[in-house]
Amino acid sequence: MACVIDIVGSVIAIGVMSPPTRNTDRQEHASVPTNDTAARAAACDLLAGVLRRHRRANDNFELAVRSLEPRDRAFARLLYTTALRRLRQIDLVLDVFLTKRPSDPIIDLLRIGVAQLLFLDTPAHAAVGTSVSMAKRHHERFGGLVNAVLRRVSEKGPAIIADQDAARLVTPTWLWDSWLEAYGEPVTRGMAETHLTEPPLDITVKNPLRRTEWAKRLGGRMLPTGTVRCKNAGRVQELDGFAEGEWWVQDAAAALPAKVLLHALYSQKNKAVVDLCAAPGGKTAQLVSSGCDVTAVDVDAKRLERLHQNLSRLQLKANVVEGDAIAWRPSAPVDAVLLDAPCSATGTVRRHPDLPFLKRSKDIALLAETQCSLLRAAVEMVKPGGLIFYSVCSLQPQERRLVVESALSKDERLSLEKILPSAVGGEIQFISKRGELRSLPSQWSEHGGLDGFYGALLRRTPYS
Repeated sequence: MACVIDIVGSVIAIGVMSPPTRNTDRQEHASVPTNDTAARAAACDLLAGVLRRHRRANDNFELAVRSLEPRDRAFARLLYTTALRRLRQIDLVLDVFLTKRPSDPIIDLLRIGVAQLLFLDTPAHAAVGTSVSMAKRHHERFGGLVNAVLRRVSEKGPAIIADQDAARLVTPTWLWDSWLEAYGEPVTRGMAETHLTEPPLDITVKNPLRRTEWAKRLGGRMLPTGTVRCKNAGRVQELDGFAEGEWWVQDAAAALPAKVLLHALYSQKNKAVVDLCAAPGGKTAQLVSSGCDVTAVDVDAKRLERLHQNLSRLQLKANVVEGDAIAWRPSAPVDAVLLDAPCSATGTVRRHPDLPFLKRSKDIALLAETQCSLLRAAVEMVKPGGLIFYSVCSLQPQERRLVVESALSKDERLSLEKILPSAVGGEIQFISKRGELRSLPSQWSEHGGLDGFYGALLRRTPYS
């Protein structure tokens, strides 16, 4: 999708510090491949969607890149995720060279240009040339502005960002302060620094006996928990084994809740499990491929379409239900419920750098209320002696332990079961002192990090 830059009314006066005297070669800007321009335009549109229309980038992505080839789709994604990830740093650099803020579309164009120059090692002639070409389509003077600013950024920008505290700058104050209180400064800084990096591609192999084989075939390696981690994998749909349904994409941390529940259910036969808030289906696939009779429940019809598609590709079958998990009940009590509750998802900021711009501190309390309601509903779904695994991909304490503590204090039928290290591949660092699951983005630095997840294994008393 083209980047829409509308200037309404008279041309806005824009001030810019004069560029240094240098010999500029206009021919380096003259020939810009259309697809390169289109990828950058799509990145501008996605950036605007997050910052001003408050829409999740993933919801807009397919529309924005619909006319692009796979390589250019990947480039557009890299551009807008880098710009979002480094936005505060980029804006402070631009403040040095702008005496007056231009219109939002021109700012976005400059942001994408700075992201290329300072964080993606894009050649200056390509980053500047495409940006100038796009700006000139709307008014000649914008081309001059963009050219002048980006040339100064190319020369002076590296020294500016070298003096920045990147981890602190890119983390919203409300998140930084809440993490500081919950985890302390070293862990908070470690998480924020991890969020500055591109995430790896993690996959779960359908047949556990073939994990080593698929790690080799995909040029990856097997992590201690059994996830296969790949680097620079290219377009997922084109990788070996995807179309055949041999594996699915799933962050190493996101794979842990189902692993823990399956470990606890190991000795039971013909296990009936309800997967609440199941879409897009990674955890459902884990449960089904391990032999469970699974009912997957989600309220979002569009997300359930994706779950159906994923199960079909993987050649796995589950009973899929569209319904509100708080009100819905199975026809008979089940052995276990996996509740991966809707949350702020602050543990996935590295994969979704738009989240800090879409979430607010006031959202957390409302989400916690929903989580408590879902957990109460889950208790009613399991038979006496049954298990419930509650998890969230959030780093916020209000959505983690506090939800579980509230349930334990209000429902005498519930008790907390300690998770054994063997359930998570012997990675004791993922188990809290109370026996809960706790992964943090700052962990596994030697492997490239992972998402932040919390989980608690609960049991309904046998005679309740």
